[in-house]
Amino acid sequence: MHTVLIVGYVWPEPRSSAAGSRMIELIELFIAQGWQVTFASAAALSEHRADLAVYGIPEVGITLNCDSFDHFVGELQPDLVLFDRFFSEEQFGWRVEKACPTALRVLDTSDLHSLRNARQQLLKRAQSGCANEQEKHQQGAVEATPHELFTLMADDDMAQREIAAIYRCDLTLLISAFEHSLLHEQFGVPAALLHHCTLMLIPPVLAPRPFDQREHFISIGNFRHAPNWDSVLWLKHQLWPLIRQRLPQAQLHIYGAYPPPKATALHNAKQGFHVLGWAADAHDVMVRARVCLAPLRFGAGIKGKLADAMACGTPSVTTAIGSEGMAGELPWGGSVVADATAFADAAVALYSDASCWQQAQENGSSILRERFDRCASGEALIERLRSTHERLAELRRQNFVGLMLRHHQHKSTQYMSQWIAAKNRSTPSTEH
Repeated sequence: MHTVLIVGYVWPEPRSSAAGSRMIELIELFIAQGWQVTFASAAALSEHRADLAVYGIPEVGITLNCDSFDHFVGELQPDLVLFDRFFSEEQFGWRVEKACPTALRVLDTSDLHSLRNARQQLLKRAQSGCANEQEKHQQGAVEATPHELFTLMADDDMAQREIAAIYRCDLTLLISAFEHSLLHEQFGVPAALLHHCTLMLIPPVLAPRPFDQREHFISIGNFRHAPNWDSVLWLKHQLWPLIRQRLPQAQLHIYGAYPPPKATALHNAKQGFHVLGWAADAHDVMVRARVCLAPLRFGAGIKGKLADAMACGTPSVTTAIGSEGMAGELPWGGSVVADATAFADAAVALYSDASCWQQAQENGSSILRERFDRCASGEALIERLRSTHERLAELRRQNFVGLMLRHHQHKSTQYMSQWIAAKNRSTPSTEH
């Protein structure tokens, strides 16, 4: 393989989200193989997007429901097309197959959107009977077994769409071992279509600051990501008041891209609750903090904020959803809790006890070292891509469900898109 096309759902923002960091790492991995990479997206240019010109990567704006993409990809003739999240595959997968039938089609889920959506629905159900906002935030993190999640997701439109996209592609990259297991064991997706790829994590800071040179709590995450916003609300209405009762001088610094007015309105210096918004360098603010708080009540994938915390030597307090797919059997680099009281207890203990804090820091380093070997993960992915490409015709025949889904997609999604394109061409222009 020599030519790669990435169809981005958004332009990558490595300083705003874990998904953006992961995309840049994939780009760097492909470039290291000597492959020529082109990045295309129908999204509007964003404020914090990466400068892909630094990597020598052409940036191509593409249009939804427009035949111009067919001409573009037909001329490029990529060997590998990477779809950034299943929405991109839905829009452009059939066009790629039509113009470049021998190209390897790979889906990067970033995280399993249908899993995150299912957990969010479970939280909403638990909150539905609450009388006010305060009661809503007395609900702890969602807890559900893989089978319970399957039962909920199987009837859900988003899960059906996402798993259909997985079957239509030749290979799907999953960042979380839990999600790989859920798809294979609960939904019956063949292992031949799935690849667990732990890329995303950064090497640890060589000499992180010690306990006595750090201060304050930190919470960080893109405000446009629903689990992050929910965690800020949980902190504001229940968790932070419990912590401040025991640490009256404690300060919480909350960072994240794109804070809306409803988020900045929560800022209250007297309560030590500081909504600070965008951090130009997440690692710089993380390495100065003593404890990272990540009270995620729902979500999916691997959490970049917790990877950054471990890399910066900053112990964290989170939920089972926050730590999911990261530590395996190793002790967490801090505490994993389920309810508000336990969360506050763990946060106060880590902040106040130097020996407890030091052990948590060492645990985090062990997780990165033993479970997130970036070099080994990259080599395994490249080998899987090459072997899949070499056996492409055989593997596609074996994936008969995918063949059927692509056939019906051509009869539905394709024709709807072509109808929209034809309608757009026939609509008189309003420009003068």
